[in-house]
Amino acid sequence: MEQFKTAEDILDYAISEEEAAAQFYTELAARMTSPGTKKIFEGFAREEEGHKAKLVAVKEGRKLDLSTEKVADLKIGDYLVDVEVKSGMGYQDALIVAMKKEKAAFRLYSDLAAAADNPEVTELFLALAQEEAKHKLRFEVEYDERVLVEN
Repeated sequence: MEQFKTAEDILDYAISEEEAAAQFYTELAARMTSPGTKKIFEGFAREEEGHKAKLVAVKEGRKLDLSTEKVADLKIGDYLVDVEVKSGMGYQDALIVAMKKEKAAFRLYSDLAAAADNPEVTELFLALAQEEAKHKLRFEVEYDERVLVEN
């Protein structure tokens, strides 16, 4: 991970990561042929944009009401092989990519929380880590209900 000198550096990095995540889900949605699947990934892009808005608000000095509720981890994504993102990929592969992406985002925010020296920033990153865990859980539940049941 990068070396950060200030809380602002950490926030700037996290903001750029959320922008990249929103773009990733927008592009993933565009690759889907099913309108329902497309809509799911467009929704995740909007959620990542919401994370960015929270980060920007903290950077601007605003206080946020954050939840640090712990989220279950089914660990389904931990046992799946990596999948390459490509046009026309199926729903199963898209779910695998999304689970792995959300797991990486959870780790990122956990690491950023550990690196932050500002208690408010630490709290924000811990809350965002839990939101990413919620995303991963939603993908795991979807995978369990739609993919594992069919196989």
